[in-house]
Amino acid sequence: MSKAAQAKLKEKEKAKAKKKAKKDDDDDAYTALSKNLWTSGSKPPVGSFETCAECEKQFTVTRYTIAANPGPGYLCHSCAKSGGNDPFKKPAAPRKRKVPGDKREVVNFEKIFPTLANICIEIITRHIDDVEALGNIGTINMDEISKALSKNRGLTPQNAPLFYDIQNTTLNIYDATSLTPPALQTLAHLNPNLTSLRLDFCGRIDNEVIADWCKSLPALTHLELFGPFLVRAPMWQTFFKSHPNLQSFLITQSPRFDDSCARSMAENCKSLRELRLKEVGKLCDEFTEPLKALPGLKLLDLSDPSVSMSEASLIDLMAVHGPTLTHLNLSGHKDITDAFLVEGIKPHARSLTSLTLSNVPLLTDVGVAGFFNTWADIDADMDGQVTTPNPPLVAICLSRNTELSSEALTAMLSHSGRALTHLNINGWKSVSSEALAMLSQAKDLKELDVGWCREVDDFVMKDLVEGCNHLKEVKCWGCNRVTGNSLKRSAITVYGIEAQSM
Repeated sequence: MSKAAQAKLKEKEKAKAKKKAKKDDDDDAYTALSKNLWTSGSKPPVGSFETCAECEKQFTVTRYTIAANPGPGYLCHSCAKSGGNDPFKKPAAPRKRKVPGDKREVVNFEKIFPTLANICIEIITRHIDDVEALGNIGTINMDEISKALSKNRGLTPQNAPLFYDIQNTTLNIYDATSLTPPALQTLAHLNPNLTSLRLDFCGRIDNEVIADWCKSLPALTHLELFGPFLVRAPMWQTFFKSHPNLQSFLITQSPRFDDSCARSMAENCKSLRELRLKEVGKLCDEFTEPLKALPGLKLLDLSDPSVSMSEASLIDLMAVHGPTLTHLNLSGHKDITDAFLVEGIKPHARSLTSLTLSNVPLLTDVGVAGFFNTWADIDADMDGQVTTPNPPLVAICLSRNTELSSEALTAMLSHSGRALTHLNINGWKSVSSEALAMLSQAKDLKELDVGWCREVDDFVMKDLVEGCNHLKEVKCWGCNRVTGNSLKRSAITVYGIEAQSM
């Protein structure tokens, strides 16, 4: 058989198969009844009368009439409601997914790409337990890695030696929560030449650790500790005796530090220049005489005590240390009044650059304004000698003083506005918009906190952006009139824009 004949035969077979399939489909056609036919009957037309299947009363059929369940028949509106079916109820609208509000923190509207160093630090931090040695990466990068580890409390006794070196003279650890007393002793043994040591969240330091440091860190001159709760007074005294060359002693939250420790510090540490006794529960007027016996301090921080020292004691301290002080923090001393400004700071301060008097409720708007207005005046002391007034302040923090307002801000800016870089007036709720507009005169301002200053709005923020070219950070918590529209093209970090969280 030729190929042409074979092709014709195949076509005939295909045609027969199609014809047969069509015949089978006709025989098996779908013949099911429609819904209207297999039901007992279609719904009666609207407006007709029908007998209720439940109460057997006659009612008028409407578009809301529903069938009885079980059937047959239909229900009147009353019976439908009593059965739990509301014929008039509208179908529930689909729930819309709530759009999450914008974050309160507005950070640089323009995208900032991380540097290569930042990427490397992030990778090292993520795999810190696999790192055998950091090598010679520089002090700055080492410090950045330490900060990054502290964010997730990743510093442990196992990886802490990566930051140790016999040549280290400075060591900063920003979260020592996981370092046990033996690990803290090892720190001293592996860094014997330290002159400056800072440990934050070091609640595990005890007497044994300090006793070991007395021998292992003979060159230590700067010590900063946050939270050495367990160290007792006798051990502090031993530490001061073993470190007569101590120049900076900065501690926060040490409830066992008492006046006997202060006396030992005054007797042994004749080179002390910086002192911080912040949140020390036993701080009281008994500390006055030992602190007066110290040499002229440059930094004095006695903030947030359990009980305020008397104003007279603080004035006595200023009479001794005022001429040399550059940084003063007496926040939380609630016995301080306007008299301290006039009798303690004004006649004695000559080099002060940073003043912090936060949460001092007895300060008044008129008193603070009068102090700043007259601080620049040249006065004569008790001996008749002309005294040089204090230069403008660089940093001022008078937050949480609700009585302060427009007069104080105006006088403050008039005195120190040209030099200010950091200003905190958080909680000045009654300061006027006119006074706030003067903030733009502080051309060198870098950080500003105007939280809960109710008159702050977009116009004030716009003036700040245009007038303060060095401004980097603004905090405006509680300022509901700030929308952030005036900051979209600025490189300023703004915290607390309430309008973007609604």
